[in-house]
Amino acid sequence: MQVNEVEAKLIFKCEGVEGIVPVGSYLADASKRLGIRFADRCEPTEKVHHCAIRVVEGEGLLSPPTAAEAEYFEFQSDNFANRLACQARIEEEGELVVMTTESEEKSKEAKESEDPGKEFAKTFADLPLEKKIAQLVNLEAITLGETISFVMNSPFMVFDKVMDVMAEFGMKKEEFQKEAAKPAEHVRKEKKSAGKRSVRVPKPAKPASDETPKE
Repeated sequence: MQVNEVEAKLIFKCEGVEGIVPVGSYLADASKRLGIRFADRCEPTEKVHHCAIRVVEGEGLLSPPTAAEAEYFEFQSDNFANRLACQARIEEEGELVVMTTESEEKSKEAKESEDPGKEFAKTFADLPLEKKIAQLVNLEAITLGETISFVMNSPFMVFDKVMDVMAEFGMKKEEFQKEAAKPAEHVRKEKKSAGKRSVRVPKPAKPASDETPKE
């Protein structure tokens, strides 16, 4: 009489790989069966492991953590992983969802690359004031170059109008740069002088006389 083998469903979340594996298998062996391989072979006697994973769902289906796992994770600064695949054995049927450390790192990199604007904003915020101004000037130069390219390919009727706008932009930019280059002492002095200036109030006009001129 053939006894049906008890099985569990193993899912690797980031890789999108899943399959049925026998209960009693170590996660390391089950991973190889599904085509998931770790960076290198573990050396338990040397306390070297490359199979750290995180169990997202179904941790209760696995054997309790071993002493080797407790010792390994005690000295790990990364709190991502919670089991070693070569030490964790599937003991009950059900569904297991796991993530490898490599797939987690790739997932983080993908999320960061989704919105490069956030990374640029963070980098820009960390710059000192001088470098922020230099960065803005560079961006303005790039924008100006793109504007010139656009103008050269635009109809002549649009050309004059855009050139006027560019000239005004250039004047404002020059004024801004001059103000930004002023010494702080001069800026404070100008502000102080401006505060002392009095507003000249015009004298009220004399009321018109009601008397009629004598003949």
